[in-house]
Amino acid sequence: MKKVTIYTDGACSGNPGPGGWAAVLQYGDKTRKLSGGEAQTTNNRMELLAAISALALLKEPCEVDLFTDSQYLCNAINKGWLKSWKAKGWKRKEGELKNPDLWQRLDALLSTHTVTFYWVKGHADNKFNNRCDAMAVAEREKFAR
Repeated sequence: MKKVTIYTDGACSGNPGPGGWAAVLQYGDKTRKLSGGEAQTTNNRMELLAAISALALLKEPCEVDLFTDSQYLCNAINKGWLKSWKAKGWKRKEGELKNPDLWQRLDALLSTHTVTFYWVKGHADNKFNNRCDAMAVAEREKFAR
């Protein structure tokens, strides 16, 4: 199984408001960058879309180390929230689940790839997270005008 490293980030001005997402994928000596955005969205949707978009690019099942500054994303996977939401019909214990469409897309990708999620401190000294942040902000700014 190929080993891929992915860095992701999302940005939003207002919540909801204009937003952007970005990802950097690394495989061996190859690097691929991708980004996008929406005129009216939330920060959590952008964080999720960054991870989904990056994983969706992989053409075959891969072993992935995914680095994000989103505790929402990391905790949903690492603390088992996603499995619980799925078991409850895409609902939380307290009621409605936000972004069920994106969680379902991510869940499908996680059944294809072996993904380990790592939390990194945002706006710190991780150059790839900082690159993703700059790309996500640039995407957000396209809609902020």
